[in-house]
Amino acid sequence: MSETSKQAESCVMIIFGATGDLTKRKLFPALYNLAKDGFLPANFAVVGVGRQEMETPDFRQKIVGDFKEFIETPDKNLLKWFEERTYYTGGDFDDDKKLFKDLKELLAEVCETHQIPENFFYYLATPPQLFSNVAGKIYKNGLGKEENGIWRRFIFEKPFGHDLESAKKLNTELLKILKENQIYRIDHYLGKETVQNILVFRFGNSIFEPIWNRNFVDHVQITVAEKLGVEMRGGYYDTAGALRDMIPNHIFQLVTLTAMEPPVSFEADAVRDEQAKILSAIQPFTPEDVLQNAVRGQYGDGEMGKKKIPAYRSEQSVNPQSNTETFAAMKLSIDNWRWAGVPFYVRTGKRLPEKHSTIVVQFKQAPFVLFRNTSIERLTTNRIVIHIQPDEGITLHFGAKTPGPIVNMGAVDMDFNYVDHFGEHISTGYERLLFDCMTGDATLFQRADMVEASWQIVSPVLDVWSAIPARAFPNYAIGTWGPNDADELLEKDGRKWKNTID
Repeated sequence: MSETSKQAESCVMIIFGATGDLTKRKLFPALYNLAKDGFLPANFAVVGVGRQEMETPDFRQKIVGDFKEFIETPDKNLLKWFEERTYYTGGDFDDDKKLFKDLKELLAEVCETHQIPENFFYYLATPPQLFSNVAGKIYKNGLGKEENGIWRRFIFEKPFGHDLESAKKLNTELLKILKENQIYRIDHYLGKETVQNILVFRFGNSIFEPIWNRNFVDHVQITVAEKLGVEMRGGYYDTAGALRDMIPNHIFQLVTLTAMEPPVSFEADAVRDEQAKILSAIQPFTPEDVLQNAVRGQYGDGEMGKKKIPAYRSEQSVNPQSNTETFAAMKLSIDNWRWAGVPFYVRTGKRLPEKHSTIVVQFKQAPFVLFRNTSIERLTTNRIVIHIQPDEGITLHFGAKTPGPIVNMGAVDMDFNYVDHFGEHISTGYERLLFDCMTGDATLFQRADMVEASWQIVSPVLDVWSAIPARAFPNYAIGTWGPNDADELLEKDGRKWKNTID
């Protein structure tokens, strides 16, 4: 289906975990933005499901309060529209007799009231261990089967599995209940405009694609840096760590979009086929490779903005002797014709100096021979920087002659910033993804084989790190760019991390 013809059909969104933080901070604001911009169908409703017992009027009052907290000057008519279309039922998720019977009756009532065919999409904002259990009970109670032209779709929040075996097990369990085209494994990073724009930038501009290969590119750097620590997520984070939390999902999605071959179309499986090929082409790590090409770190205590910040091991709900990494970096090699010999360096970490996510495509240096009798000592290398957050845009970095009677070179940047060109567009990062689920477009959602391929890559790293405890944790200070080993990962190849966001 073409982008211009995409239209959301009348449907009901059912949110499991409706009283949680994600729902009030991201999901309802995203729905509000979609409605404001005219992308929600007129016949639409939301049913919240949670463990907490609550009546619909109380839930509506809560949602209106959340809108006022997380939406700047919300429109009163739009608030009333949502209030009239929001419902709630609560109970034990393990009780398929009462809770799911109540849900079935409520959905029938909602569909009749708002004249909605029984098109449902379920958002499981629950712990991952509940995914297959809840999906199974939905299906068992006749709420998951697609027939007579109605559709049923399921969105699953990350993390999708804890390792390769758990991801395979979860995929197997879900595929016993649902078809693959009913499953939407969400990664909110892919809802960002710049991430989506990578494909348009690469394949919609003839000046870039011919040089997007090993003949011209020296290396690629992908950074997802966070200034914050683990905040109130210490209990979860201490069982996950930076590698599990960010690399198999967010960062590998950025790697595949940067490295993939042109798809035959923008249809979901055409795009995901090419992404899956890149994941399959990433050379697997041997235990020796892990020691050479993977780096982990954990932040110690320090100061940020004259404020004393505790070490990771002193954070709430974290083991005081924790061996969990808060920083991870890897050197990836993609074993295909386009990228042979071009390293992809990826890193992510907490308590770094800045919050920013970038893709840096560093091009090879031009031959110096033409400039050997000039005063130029070193040529400026070209690079393209794709800024994903906090400011979305693209920078082209190149060299130009500085004014004067002799030949000198200075660095020049050409910047494209989304806000400057298209104006500020308030977004949570979930709008496009929710809309795509409503229209049945799975392009920006991971397929089962992609999830398993991602875990296949990082599993050897997790195995080695689990078998060999880190010797020097904590090994980087708050407000720095990670441990020294991360710098050495590039320096031994004669390269450096690009730490600033220009």
